[in-house]
Amino acid sequence: MIRWFLGLLGLLFFRWPGAILGFIIGSIIDNMNAGKTYPNRKTVFGSSGDRVSPADFELNLLSLASLVIKADGTVSQSELDYVRQYFIQAYGKDRANAIFRTFNEVIKKRGIAADKIGGMFRQRMRYESRLQVIHFLFSIANADGHVTEAEVQEIAKIAGYMGIQMRDFESIKAMFFNNPDSAYKILEIEKDASVADIKKAYREMVKKYHPDKLQHMDEVYQKGAEEKFRKVREAYEQLQREKGF
Repeated sequence: MIRWFLGLLGLLFFRWPGAILGFIIGSIIDNMNAGKTYPNRKTVFGSSGDRVSPADFELNLLSLASLVIKADGTVSQSELDYVRQYFIQAYGKDRANAIFRTFNEVIKKRGIAADKIGGMFRQRMRYESRLQVIHFLFSIANADGHVTEAEVQEIAKIAGYMGIQMRDFESIKAMFFNNPDSAYKILEIEKDASVADIKKAYREMVKKYHPDKLQHMDEVYQKGAEEKFRKVREAYEQLQREKGF
């Protein structure tokens, strides 16, 4: 297993002078080599078959994040900072600092197999957790204040590998674009939907995106779920005002 994940290493594109922000986890590598996991950490993989340790998840999540960061051909400092803060909040400052310190000591030039990562997530990760990963990737893209078409296309490819339904992808995407159709897309309904349809859609979205569905994940992911849930509620309230119900 370790050989497969080592093949995914390398965030491969930071070419800035001086110290480069890095994401590869030295402490994770040590634990993987020793055959260890993190028993006190919540698992994010929900299948009844083979379990994947949180260390594996972090490594692969970082790899997907790197693809989004470089998707539009530029490396935004705000996007790097977003990922850095996200991982500090999720995994603690010490482990995050270990990631940054060890980046330049680990492979940089090997490609990242998004299809393999996505396939593994699809096979072993709960659907609601996969939705949260897509929301996280959009949040990275939006960290500089604008989600580019190239970033959308990259996230769409990853979502496809992860088995995300197109309606769910469009719903999460709409949370990051402010246009007249956003509320309808977030609730996964058409613009001519009736009041009854809107209410029904909202109930279904509450069930799908309720933060309680991510109790198996770390607190930072639960906060992301709360943000997603808030967008659903705001979309519903917007349509309430527009339709007068």
